[in-house]
Amino acid sequence: MSIRITKYRGPALGLTLAAALAALSPVHAAERPASKQENIGVATGFAVGAAAGGPIGAIVGAAAGALMGDRYHKKEVERTALASNLDASESERGKLKNELVQTQLHGEKLGQAIDRTKDLETEVSFRTGDTQLSDVTVARLQKIGSLASSLPDTKVRVSGYADPRGSEALNAALSEKRAAAVAQVLESAGVDTSRLIIESHGESQSSTSEGDLDGYAFDRKVTVRIEREVDGVVANR
Repeated sequence: MSIRITKYRGPALGLTLAAALAALSPVHAAERPASKQENIGVATGFAVGAAAGGPIGAIVGAAAGALMGDRYHKKEVERTALASNLDASESERGKLKNELVQTQLHGEKLGQAIDRTKDLETEVSFRTGDTQLSDVTVARLQKIGSLASSLPDTKVRVSGYADPRGSEALNAALSEKRAAAVAQVLESAGVDTSRLIIESHGESQSSTSEGDLDGYAFDRKVTVRIEREVDGVVANR
């Protein structure tokens, strides 16, 4: 009797192992290759099951080991994905922080430009007796208006002028209408009316000699200037 048991023990264990692997392999073949954790679980479960319950215990142990290994593998995949997402979030946060810093620096530079220079000032020219704006001029004023609307603590000074030809009353009215036309475009670009300072000077600031037609062209204008407001007072240079 003892000789017969010894003779069939090796094949029985081999068949047991084959049965265990065959029972598990279809699941992985249909889904994905077995992970390292699953292979370790199968081997460990097989050994423990065989020691505790013989061939049947080996099959049960291998199956249980595979299940535990699969769960461990999924947890590792989830942990890796979470770490990857966290790294991506940190990277995105860094980009946003850098963009914010760059925006702040840009705003500071614009503020310094307003304080130091007259670079943020432009002029709009008009024909004799005219108050209309060309499409090109409107497009340029819209860009200036967009810039001004994005700068806090600033005012936009719009000043209208006229050449000395004609009556004083007519020139005063012309300069006022020209300034109003320019201010309307700036408002449409986002500049609030409370931030607009509209002035009309007529012919009062003309220094052109009488009969100087070329000089008159420089008198027919509207100036637009972005000025910093400090404590409710606008710096007027």
